[in-house]
Amino acid sequence: QVQLLESGGGSVQAGGSLRLSCAASRYTVRTRCMGWFRQAPGKEREGVAALSVDGRTSIADSVKGRFAISRDNAKNTLYLQMYSLKPEDTAMYYCAADLGYRCYYSDYAAGRYWGQGTQVTVSS
Repeated sequence: QVQLLESGGGSVQAGGSLRLSCAASRYTVRTRCMGWFRQAPGKEREGVAALSVDGRTSIADSVKGRFAISRDNAKNTLYLQMYSLKPEDTAMYYCAADLGYRCYYSDYAAGRYWGQGTQVTVSS
């Protein structure tokens, strides 16, 4: 059974940084498109970033220039590096796998596998 386990969330002040990790079990992160999405209380889910097999990234405008997606093939882990965090970045963050051939940040809903999420809280 495929498992995606997110970690690295926490509480930070505005302007701070966090790096989220998504460790995969029974799944090889470099072989499929993977991505991150988030959901804030009372709001719809929002795609954040996606990373294709060939290293192409797709980043939402709301986080472009502040967030970066990457992976470590040896550790079989997907990352989301977040800089210059804002209160509006507060949300539960999830990783998703098998987003499809287009591998666009908004394709998370097509993801075959989702993790359980890690909470990010940014205070002003």
